[in-house]
Amino acid sequence: MNPIFWILILIVVALFIKRRQVTRRLLIVVIILFYFFSNHFIVDEFIRIWEMPMARYQSLDKQYDVGVVLGGNMVNLDRSYDRLIFRSNSDRIIQTADLYFRGRLKTILISGGPGDLFQRDKYEAAFLKMYLVSIGIPDSVIMVDSVSDNTHENAVNSAKLMKDCCPGGNVLLITSSMHMRRSLACFKKEGIMAAPFPTDKNVNKRRTDIEHLFIPQLDSFIFWRLLLHETVGYLVYDLVGYI
Repeated sequence: MNPIFWILILIVVALFIKRRQVTRRLLIVVIILFYFFSNHFIVDEFIRIWEMPMARYQSLDKQYDVGVVLGGNMVNLDRSYDRLIFRSNSDRIIQTADLYFRGRLKTILISGGPGDLFQRDKYEAAFLKMYLVSIGIPDSVIMVDSVSDNTHENAVNSAKLMKDCCPGGNVLLITSSMHMRRSLACFKKEGIMAAPFPTDKNVNKRRTDIEHLFIPQLDSFIFWRLLLHETVGYLVYDLVGYI
């Protein structure tokens, strides 16, 4: 899903084509693609369309029976130092803790397994529970799903847990703004009509300074990868019947 990979493929093809005119055209395409995908203003505008807006605390006019927070590269345990190492998307768990302390959540369900083909001992939900307990949230109000590897499994396994503990309860779904559309659709498919609480929004007020508008930024490729992962993922989930 990373545009850098596509650009690299075109460069390799250009190197092996013997016709000079075709090589020149391919290199022009490479330059255009590089500028397009490295322009932060362009990717921000596409993200602005896809991301769901965040909710104000004032809009949460009730206490939810369950706050479901979805894992995804938030934390890992460095066993050498016995320390939790927080990574991207950590805003999800921080906002979840804040919601609980504000009295908006009765219970918390953390859904997130290894999500990695090679690191099968990375039980993210269990690590996140350790963190919540360490900051004063009672163990008794935290449920854990440590086996889900993707958003579809998050929804399926969360539905099973909630069916046993709180059938028909009010559910607040907590995940990244970028990830929320696919997540809501998956939970709806499993019969859970959750209210969204998007976190870690990537774009806010539109910037129009010269650097943002015209100067290439390498981190733009990261945002394109995230956006393409979600949009293509949504289409694939639709095709296979997960949403």
